[in-house]
Amino acid sequence: MRTRDIDKEQLVKQKAIECIVKDGMEGFSMNKLAKACKISVATLYIYYKDRDDLIISIAREEGLRMAKIMLEDFDENASFEDGLRVQWKNRYKHMMENPHLGVFFDQLRSSSYHAQFMETFKTNFETAIGNFMHNVHERGEVNEMPFEAFWSVAYAPLYSLIRFHNEGYSVGGKPFAMSDKILWATFNLVVKALKN
Repeated sequence: MRTRDIDKEQLVKQKAIECIVKDGMEGFSMNKLAKACKISVATLYIYYKDRDDLIISIAREEGLRMAKIMLEDFDENASFEDGLRVQWKNRYKHMMENPHLGVFFDQLRSSSYHAQFMETFKTNFETAIGNFMHNVHERGEVNEMPFEAFWSVAYAPLYSLIRFHNEGYSVGGKPFAMSDKILWATFNLVVKALKN
């Protein structure tokens, strides 16, 4: 039996994400992936038992990595503005350094792999964010609201800006490039909208 090659395994993961971003879940196949990696299809089966195993493994690994990054320097006892600022900084840095991941995660969210992908966040991340939100509600910094409403106001603007940047244009085809000035001006509007 052949042994696993760590470098080759990383190449497979990278190329799988790129292929899914380019062709979508429907257009993704082990044959296309093998061709993109310049390896035989049989080599892929050293690492993964099938297409589903590969996608789920990558989704879980990337989800855990993102959850860990989002908690860097995060203090669940911080003020609302300080805690949200750390979240924005971490998410922004991670997505800008890994531009394919946003599209990959969008593909996962609209697929049958969604549940397995979201399960990765029910670890330390969910607990830390839950404690943070409990603390800011207790201190009266932010009114309680449905999580979906909070997320839509707190994070959707950030992800929209990143998407505009990655596509190179905004609404109506206007050229767009992200800057720290735009990032933090938007953040200030979000904080103002959410704080009491």
